[in-house]
Amino acid sequence: MKTTIIATGKLKERYWREACAEYAKRLSATTTLEVVELPDRDPARLGPVRALALEAEAILKALPAGTFRLIALDIKGRAFSSEELSAHLEALKNSGCSHLCFVIGSSHGLAPEILERADELLSFGPITLPHNLARVVLLEQLYRAASIAAGSPYHK
Repeated sequence: MKTTIIATGKLKERYWREACAEYAKRLSATTTLEVVELPDRDPARLGPVRALALEAEAILKALPAGTFRLIALDIKGRAFSSEELSAHLEALKNSGCSHLCFVIGSSHGLAPEILERADELLSFGPITLPHNLARVVLLEQLYRAASIAAGSPYHK
């Protein structure tokens, strides 16, 4: 399966880059991973509405060509346990889905047009995560889901 992650904001700190690189390396055994980083838009300078609109425009341009399932990270989305997420991703794969595309927005979330375009919304619960940490959590949970599906002891 191919996985694309479109994320607003660059990982500036080394520890975020290293954590993401570690999980990307682990995921390489089970998926072809592409991470697309989009620049942050400055809501203090542009205003939050304009910043979200520009982010949405960039996200839409960055969407992969071809058929894919778009999953947007949003606090209003469905929260899964790790086991449920693994089962859900396996069900998608078994139904013929060969490309997943996840979108992580900025600190202001995602524009309504991105949420409407998404095939589903995924939540890591009612907490608010900085987008850097959300990216690490997403990569770790994708690795954990693959490990659960493979019967690996990582999950324990």
